[in-house]
Amino acid sequence: MPPSRSTRHSYDAVADRYATEIAGELDAKPLDRALLNTLAELAGDGPVLDVGCGPGHVTAYLADGGTRVSGLDLSPGMCSVARRSTGLPFAAADMTALPVRSGSLAALLCCYALIHLTGPQRAAAYREFARVLRPGGHALLAFHTGDADTAPGGSRRITDWWDHEVDLTFHFLDPDAETRALAEAGLTVTARLDRAPHPGTEHPSRRTYLLAQRPPAP
Repeated sequence: MPPSRSTRHSYDAVADRYATEIAGELDAKPLDRALLNTLAELAGDGPVLDVGCGPGHVTAYLADGGTRVSGLDLSPGMCSVARRSTGLPFAAADMTALPVRSGSLAALLCCYALIHLTGPQRAAAYREFARVLRPGGHALLAFHTGDADTAPGGSRRITDWWDHEVDLTFHFLDPDAETRALAEAGLTVTARLDRAPHPGTEHPSRRTYLLAQRPPAP
């Protein structure tokens, strides 16, 4: 089964349980909330897209603060859960081929979805991010960089998750390599945050957040 199809089927299988498990996670993540608030301020009243939105809890956080936001996810099951729990607009789509008009977004975010893509797939996604952002628009990206068992650049595959049969590969990304890949796609990293995991709240992995910008029009 192609990787994108196996990822879609896997998240469809665990969508309801996943939504339950992470429903209140932002309550214990002050840095995440601060970064989301920063992105919302940068976007102003412009449209924002949550790419790889999962069950929509981050989308809902932004919407609750007044941001004009919608979500896309590879998994139709995740989109269904997100619509049901938030009432916001969600659609199933592949981030390497976004169904979004060029130059139409003030900002986008992509939290922990890039980790399922290979290097060439991430490069394609970054080109899409640059395409759909307005000149001067911003992208906030979050990903795992490593844990006790896996270093940056490594990966891990799981075939069982919450008693569901899945086929998921998690890539632990090198922030410097992703910064270079973003630059090749036309996005300049303007800020970076590295952090340790929050004990008891999330998988114990180190994480990086990159804020990137499409260059403003001359």
